Order: sequence, then C-alpha cells, then structure tokens
Amino acid sequence: MPAQNLLEAYARLVVRIGVNLQHDQILVINSPIECAPFARLLAKEAYKAGAHEVVMSWGDELSARIKYDMAGTAVFSEFPEWRRAFYTDYAEQGAAFISIAARDPEIFSGVDPERLTLAQQAAGAALLEYRARLMANQNTWCVASVPTAAWAKKVFPEASEDEAVAKLWDAIFRTVRIGGDSDVVAAWHDHIDYLHRAAKFLNTNDFASLHYTNELGTDLWVELPEGHLWAGGSEMAATHVPFVANLPTEEVYTLPKRDGVTGRVVASKPLVYQGSLIEHFWLEFEGGRVVRFHAEKGEDVLAELLKTDEGSARLGEVALVPYDSPISKSGLLFYNTLFDENAACHLALGKAYPTCLKGGEDMDSVTLLQHGVNDSLLHEDFMVGSRELAITGTRRSDGRAVPVFRHGNFIEF
Repeated sequence: MPAQNLLEAYARLVVRIGVNLQHDQILVINSPIECAPFARLLAKEAYKAGAHEVVMSWGDELSARIKYDMAGTAVFSEFPEWRRAFYTDYAEQGAAFISIAARDPEIFSGVDPERLTLAQQAAGAALLEYRARLMANQNTWCVASVPTAAWAKKVFPEASEDEAVAKLWDAIFRTVRIGGDSDVVAAWHDHIDYLHRAAKFLNTNDFASLHYTNELGTDLWVELPEGHLWAGGSEMAATHVPFVANLPTEEVYTLPKRDGVTGRVVASKPLVYQGSLIEHFWLEFEGGRVVRFHAEKGEDVLAELLKTDEGSARLGEVALVPYDSPISKSGLLFYNTLFDENAACHLALGKAYPTCLKGGEDMDSVTLLQHGVNDSLLHEDFMVGSRELAITGTRRSDGRAVPVFRHGNFIEF
C-alpha cells in the first residue's frame, strides 16, 4: 500500500472536492469488497467533515461472475426491490454518493451478452429515478478509483501482482495531482478554473454543429441543440453546492441533438463494457442513429449494447479532452473508462445530461425529447480522440467555421 499520508490526501480530495460533503449530510459509498481499506478511509474523512452517517454498499464481481455462469436466465430480468429502495430513498434524503470504479476489465468475458443486457435493462428500469436525480445534479456524486490486483495486472501484465498494484497506485495519484510538495486542493482549484475557461469559450461561440476528422478514418458531423450548455471541472448541484463528478477529470462536455449525428466515428481506445472488452470498432450514424458498426473483438457485446433500448444507439454526450492531457501523456491504457475517457475526446451512447440544456433539469422526459435530448437506460462513453484529431465548429449566429481542435488539442481560448 502507498504511504498513509498519500492515501489520506486522496480520501480527503474525494470527500472535500469530489462530493464536497456538507455538515450533517449522509454519504453512500459504493465499493468493491477488494477496495474496503480505502472505502473505510473515505468514511473516516467523511465523519471528519461532519457526515450524519456513512453507509456502505459492497459489490463482489467474482460472485457476480458465478451468478452469470450458473443462474437461470430469468433471474437477470429481476432487480430486488430493497436495492431500488436503498438508492432511491437515500437520494431523496439528499445523500451524496461516492462510487469506486475498479472492475477487472475482463471479469465477464465469455458471458452470454444477452444475460448482461437483461441485467442492464432490469437495473436501469429499477434505478431510473435514482440515476435521473444524479444526472440532473439533484445530489452530489463522485466516481473515483483505487487498484485491484486483477485490474492492475491487466494494465501492467509484465509486472508481478504486487508491483502492478504499486505501479497503478502511482499512476492514479499522478492523474489526480497527488504527490510532491504541491497543495492538492489548490492544484485542483487551478485545474477547475482552466476547464471553466474552456467551457466559456465553447458557450460563447454557441456552435450549431461540430465536424470531427482524424487519421483513423473518423468523419463525423454532430449537431448541437439550441440552448445547449458546455460544462467541465466542477458542477453545481441543485442545493448550490459545487462538486466534481469524476476524479480525475480533463473534459468539457455537452449534449448533441439526438437526431443530428451523421457519418463515421472510429474508436481510438478499447471500450470496457460490463466486464467485457470491445476493441478496434467503428460506428456509422444516419439521422442520429447507429446504422452500421463493426468491432474486431467483442462485436456481439457491442451489438447487445446498441439494442439495450431505443436511445442506446444514439449519442447522449460530446466531450472534449486535449490529447496532451496528463493521462494521455502517461502512455497508459487503463482499461477503465474513468481514466481512458480523460485521455481522449469521447462520445457517449445513451442518456444525455439534462443539465447541459438551458432549463433542462426542470423538464420532464417528453419535453426533453422535444428539445432533441436523448434518453436511455444507459450512458456509455467511448474514446475517439487521437494525435491528429481536428474539430471545427459552425457558429449558430453567423455560420462562421471556427477551429476548436487541431492536432488533438484545443486552439488558444
């Protein structure tokens, strides 16, 4: 394990900057059982911050794999009522939510993709209200990560298990700006300010569309709905508490017009979806919907993802990340979307964030749909950024073409 002072600094960052826990607030921590020592550090830090109560929700992916292999198919269409009530009730009480994302990237490799889809649909339907609250920033929430042995060995296959875990800890600390003599909280405030400036540049230009091209074969047009908003860095909850939803984060993001995406996009990194890898894949869009696709590995999993529901084959997020971001410069493929999406520009299939539309957080699902906002049970990011990515925006006001990205990075703003 890393030095105790580094672990405590990380826990403090997640609690104080991530969810920005308030005095007398409930904190719910979703954690794999392998990550229990760090989850307990989070609990200690939360009580130091004045938490009313810290509630643990443990997950065990090895037990889940046994279930996928041996249970009857019918069980995957079920979702326990007590679990739905657990998340919904705590959300309604104003709880903050921390999730530790540390899955073995291939834990469910070889599982019948239909079983994964059934489980996704059942959980999505049961937790619809809870997830809608989080995506509308009704509650503060944060996703962070710590190493597990299986994940670390995937990232560093040549190292011993202990060496791999140590290397992954070092890599994670660098991505969240922990280490050296710098003040981690001050460093994060500076970083958040940079992302806010990037979002301001994009909002000021009010682009009607973005055109993506790169050396991998991407040639994609993405329309943006009128009234869309770019966000990045910290977000503001409905309670007027700022929070950082992802640690690390390097992105600014908005929502696309659900029927306004046309062309081909080629993924620049593998996608880990429900414990399976999808590699070397591309998608073709017409009228906002995926009409053709191919993957060299995991195509059956990709096919199941796309047919989860009507909105899963449409885009719900457009996110811009400089190619020269710290995570990209590390040269590591983390096989974990939390990190890999912050190493490259990415798009997301599925549900859009209603907070990325003016007044969207107060609209019902029908009104959001009328404004071109996609809805789905899932929200799945995949990476499209590359060294030669170029993005050009077309301004709504005068039709002027404005360079946004060149050679994988933002132009000056």
